[in-house]
Amino acid sequence: MDMIDTSNAAEKGLWAVYKKDDHLQISGYFQPQFQVAQQKGVEHYSGGDDFSRHSDNRFLLRRARLRTDYAHFNASGQPQAQVVMQIDGTERGVAIRDLWARLYENEWELFSFTGGMFARPFGYEVNLSSSDRETPERGRMSQILMKTERDLGVMAAFEPRKKDHPLRYMKIAIGIFNGQGLTGPQEYDSYKDIIGRISLNPYPLSPAVKISAGLSVLQGGLAQNSRYRYSGAATINGHRDFIVDSSENNIGKKAPRKYYGADAQLLVKHSWGKTQLRGEYWMGKQTGSAQHSETPGLLLDEPYYVRDFNGAFFYLIQDIINEKHQLVVKYDWYDPNTEFRDHEIGVQDTHTHWGDIKFETIGFGYNHYFNNHIKLTIWYDWVTNEPTALEGYTEDVKDNILTCRVQLRF
Repeated sequence: MDMIDTSNAAEKGLWAVYKKDDHLQISGYFQPQFQVAQQKGVEHYSGGDDFSRHSDNRFLLRRARLRTDYAHFNASGQPQAQVVMQIDGTERGVAIRDLWARLYENEWELFSFTGGMFARPFGYEVNLSSSDRETPERGRMSQILMKTERDLGVMAAFEPRKKDHPLRYMKIAIGIFNGQGLTGPQEYDSYKDIIGRISLNPYPLSPAVKISAGLSVLQGGLAQNSRYRYSGAATINGHRDFIVDSSENNIGKKAPRKYYGADAQLLVKHSWGKTQLRGEYWMGKQTGSAQHSETPGLLLDEPYYVRDFNGAFFYLIQDIINEKHQLVVKYDWYDPNTEFRDHEIGVQDTHTHWGDIKFETIGFGYNHYFNNHIKLTIWYDWVTNEPTALEGYTEDVKDNILTCRVQLRF
């Protein structure tokens, strides 16, 4: 979502055309990788589809992105418009990832307006590019609640572009989106998601220390086709169970999607490399199916399940001696249903399913930056799930993944 960097064209783009007013740039990246799973047929969130039931290792083209940016500037050098198209082509097919246009207000140099398919303005990890991120994948919660990160909509942003503006470190963005993102082929109801974020851009506390932070909110929902809605929990017949609402009036009503997030980042420079700390926490209500807490790609005729959720991501990123060598440790959890714990899930006649299980992931790895274009990543995801009464999840599933990836960026 950034403007073209006209000061460093040779590093940023394979081919760029610059005139006085018009700038065209082509860039992209390519991520071939090899993965080894703890057992055959692993279901996972470590990149790509689940493993085949006959395979515990594979070569995979995770991403192959090609992006075209066009920007128009006025005679004073101020940006007036930007258009971006990005496609992703792998052995699994070709898909559009970004297709948006942005107009800039230049009287006060404060506002911009964006429309099309682009990343939702929620959280830090969701909006960090896969080519810049220090880990192979986003956290499980990001992948489930913000699948593919993008949605169709419009957004207005307040972000001062004058270097001496008193609010130059602040950004406020608010947008209206279809809601289902790229999980389905088209908008399927009249309800929209309203997403807002207020953030502090990297602020220098000293020459060696910078901080940034943000608060995000999503208010939305989807139409209900069934009369049955399961939500909350109560103790019934000696065990915890969903509370079911079976009123005929539920048909056509709005089932809620409400997210709240907070994040902070700290960067410290010292003689033996940079240290970065990041933390992000989400909570709210999510409507999904019985088996999964992901937003449905199509309107379901089956009952909806409204779950209270929470989750977080924590990063420690440490350069070793210089920026070419980097060690990373990440911890994330996603609890799709905070009303149920452990062996309460899967008890007969409680209406609990796989979509209620809490997962935690400790990831750690090494990045080697050969230059600005080539990066090697060796990463291990150690995944644990809470023990439940569900068949197949009575103990921790063997679903750890080793990933070896090379990224070529142009």
